[in-house]
Amino acid sequence: MLQRIGFVMLVLLLTLGACSPAPPSPETLVDVRLTMGYRPDVQFAPLYVATANSHYTDAGLAVEFVHLPETEAVQLVGANEIQFAIVSGEQVLLARSQGLPIVYVMAWWQDNPIGVASPADGDIRSPEDLVGKKIGFPGQYAASYIGLRALLQAAGIAEDDIILDPIGYTQVESLIAGREDAVVIYANNEPVQLAALGLDVNVLRVADYIQLPGNGLITNETTLRDHPELVSAMVEATLDGLRDTIADPEAAFDICGSFVETLAEADQEVQRQVLAESIKFWVADRLGYSEPEAWDNIHSVLLEMELLETALDTGAAFSNEFIP
Repeated sequence: MLQRIGFVMLVLLLTLGACSPAPPSPETLVDVRLTMGYRPDVQFAPLYVATANSHYTDAGLAVEFVHLPETEAVQLVGANEIQFAIVSGEQVLLARSQGLPIVYVMAWWQDNPIGVASPADGDIRSPEDLVGKKIGFPGQYAASYIGLRALLQAAGIAEDDIILDPIGYTQVESLIAGREDAVVIYANNEPVQLAALGLDVNVLRVADYIQLPGNGLITNETTLRDHPELVSAMVEATLDGLRDTIADPEAAFDICGSFVETLAEADQEVQRQVLAESIKFWVADRLGYSEPEAWDNIHSVLLEMELLETALDTGAAFSNEFIP
């Protein structure tokens, strides 16, 4: 009797194995281009992990990474020349105001990472303490400036109440040299670099005062309409890479070495800490979900800054349809 049961189990296992789907072959994979900003960096770890752990290929995708500025990325995605890109939330509304039909389909960064850093032994402890201070920032463009304006708006402070100093991307050097009272930074990056150089800082995180959409995955309305299954596969595989990165940061960091050519020459401890600080912005009870309130808030900020001439339908700018 036991021999018969064992034989039946063996037949069942062999049958199930024969019925399981084979992994996609290179010939059946759908070619996808995904645009990211600037250059390869550990902050893109979930995308590298999704590739290295075969989440994209298992989803039937052959993903090619392209590095371009956000403004170029939204133009290409809006024109349906590239299917997907990683961009910040405000870029979605700015692009849609110009007639570019892009849609944000997955929130990667749950909190906006912009902040204002000042020496820990200084007197800046709250947004109100910024009044009259000289603040270095990259320039009157992109996420850093908009994040700063959101912080000021949340605190009821006018831009004229502070002294803005455009310094490009020299925040670390400028603060250490004492040329600025404070600098606008990414809270997951420059504070780590400053601490490694011996300067402890206080950070006023924009996310602690106002909820804004962070970086996430966008596509366009044509792709959403004609190929929703492609969007679903891309979102699911990217979220799998995000889950793996959160679960095992050290393995994710090792994977980054195959994608970031300059990583071997960089300070390994600093880069590990940048990844660890970034992960704090990615963790959520429901990965990928966009909070409608965050979109209403950034819409209000952009209108106040007069970067939007007229009000938009924020509900059309993002979708949670593909979030499990």
